[in-house]
Amino acid sequence: MTPRRKWLTLAGAGVLAGLVAALSLTHHAQPQHFTALIERGDIQDVIEATGTINPVTTVLVGSQVSGSITKLNADFNSQVHKGDIVALIDPALFRGAVLQAAADLDDAKANVVAAKANLGKAKALLLQTKADYERGAPLANYKLISAQQLDLVKASYDQANAAVGAAAANVTQAEAQVRLKAAALGIAQTNLDYTVIRSPIDGTVVARNVEIGQTVAASLQAPTIFTIAQDLTKMLVYTNSDESDVGNISPGRPVTFKVDAFPKDTFRGTVIQVRMNPTTVQNVVTYNTIIEFANPELKLLPGMTAFVTIPVATVHNALKVPNTALRYRPPMSPEELQAIYRQHGIEPDATAPAGADTQDLTRRPKAENAVVWTLQGHNNLTPVQVQLGITDHAYTQVSGVLKGTLNDGDKVVIRTVLQQSQTPGGLPR
Repeated sequence: MTPRRKWLTLAGAGVLAGLVAALSLTHHAQPQHFTALIERGDIQDVIEATGTINPVTTVLVGSQVSGSITKLNADFNSQVHKGDIVALIDPALFRGAVLQAAADLDDAKANVVAAKANLGKAKALLLQTKADYERGAPLANYKLISAQQLDLVKASYDQANAAVGAAAANVTQAEAQVRLKAAALGIAQTNLDYTVIRSPIDGTVVARNVEIGQTVAASLQAPTIFTIAQDLTKMLVYTNSDESDVGNISPGRPVTFKVDAFPKDTFRGTVIQVRMNPTTVQNVVTYNTIIEFANPELKLLPGMTAFVTIPVATVHNALKVPNTALRYRPPMSPEELQAIYRQHGIEPDATAPAGADTQDLTRRPKAENAVVWTLQGHNNLTPVQVQLGITDHAYTQVSGVLKGTLNDGDKVVIRTVLQQSQTPGGLPR
């Protein structure tokens, strides 16, 4: 035998041996099941959300007049009290406006005096012309004076009477001018007072938005100079809750949350309000949930991100099953699966669909049914229909067993791994 033919013979024998071994492995290969134990323990159904820490009351301190900042008496983290002067605006222009308004008021008062003097003069002339008319009328009856002279006397009397009315009107107008100038003086004085900016509350300055020498313009809106938080020992967490969760959230419910600044600490608060104003972002509807908590050590600062946990329900010493077991389905065809269900008296329509999210199932008010698969012996899978209670998204409460038996310590399958030769289209290795 030539070396070439000998080598081909050995190669053919090796391939044949490999095929025989592969067929043998394919015949004896078994699926590998991964299991978890049914156990008892506490389950807490919670709502998790992310929120922002805010003071209970925040006041934006601004300026109602325009001008340049000449002095700042507060800075970041400064403690201020109600009425404290926190900033000053250059008052020069406003003092000039007050002086001008005061001069205008004095001028108006002088005009009142002059108008009243003219009124007195007009009244005196009226008395004189009235007396002339009253003396002339009897004389005209006896033909001692002509009718023309009487008409002149009466005309003088009428003119004097009209002059009195005009003088009285001038007095009223001058008095109105006094009130107008007094109002202008009050406005000018108020604007001058606004150059002194005071704190409206007791609190802590959390933001300063201007520098000395900077000009603030209040023509369109009041510019913000300081942001003052009233009391940082009592704060709020603003968080958004999904519309599917707000039915389980009510005022007075205790809450826990964590922050990145203190990862080992757990802080506690209380829900005080679920606001009815919805927010819709990409067809997702959420509602603002307000949580109140005490911050006596001032550890938590405004703007921190809070990871909130709101307990909804709790059960103790419950029989619980891993959620992965609820989502498990054996690698069988639908016909084989339905046949096994009928064999064990399980209604196919009452089972959870493959890949169902148990969070959705257990959030419903009424408990749902599901099927878990227990491992008996080495490779014997048995379906058990159970009634589900609450979930903590890792484990779900088994509130009842509908078909089959399930006890503490039983093994439930959570995953099955097939050999390559057992997968559809797989080839033996």
